[in-house]
Amino acid sequence: MSTGLIIALIVIVAVVVAVAAVLTLRARGPRHGASLKRRFGPEYERAVARHDGDTKAAERELSARVERHGSLQVRPLEPAERERYEARWTAAQERFVDAPREAVAEADRLIAELAGTRGFPAGGQYEEQVAALSVHHAHHVEGYRRVHRVAQAHPDAAHDGAAGTEEMREAMVEARALFEELVRPSRHDGGHRGAHGDRTDTPAARRDGHRTPSLLHRRQAKES
Repeated sequence: MSTGLIIALIVIVAVVVAVAAVLTLRARGPRHGASLKRRFGPEYERAVARHDGDTKAAERELSARVERHGSLQVRPLEPAERERYEARWTAAQERFVDAPREAVAEADRLIAELAGTRGFPAGGQYEEQVAALSVHHAHHVEGYRRVHRVAQAHPDAAHDGAAGTEEMREAMVEARALFEELVRPSRHDGGHRGAHGDRTDTPAARRDGHRTPSLLHRRQAKES
């Protein structure tokens, strides 16, 4: 077989492989995007908006997050650890009535610490911690972002007064959803649950149930 024929065959094979790769990527693209959209939910839309509507760029970012953090092994909490975290969250809620800014700052620290304890990147790596949380708790991670932004805002910014208090209240209420996800035991961690799947054996549950809305609204009642 001549050298020219060998080269021609190599070129043909390379072209066929390239075309097959392109067709495969096109076929996988929509399914891959749909899979990311299902997995990330609101995080998918947030990523698209951050990339000015460029869905491909958003999907590359989300895929990179899954690659970095998708195999993360979440460490179960010991019962005593769980009780301490729940007690601290309840204390932060109660503190909100008289010191909302300090309560929000504590909620921010508490979620960062709890996430680190569960095996996510430590709170000192905030952006990477949020990225990892978005892979495993996509529907609730925005609450953490919100409470972190409010907690980090300068005290002299527009967070003082009635509007600031309302923003802090909303941030803390939204952040509680992620806290509950992180503190909740898995199926293999034990713990009793009520009729609606809520745990009934924790100090916070025994003491006050879901008191966040009433405690945080109490601040508004005092100021009205």
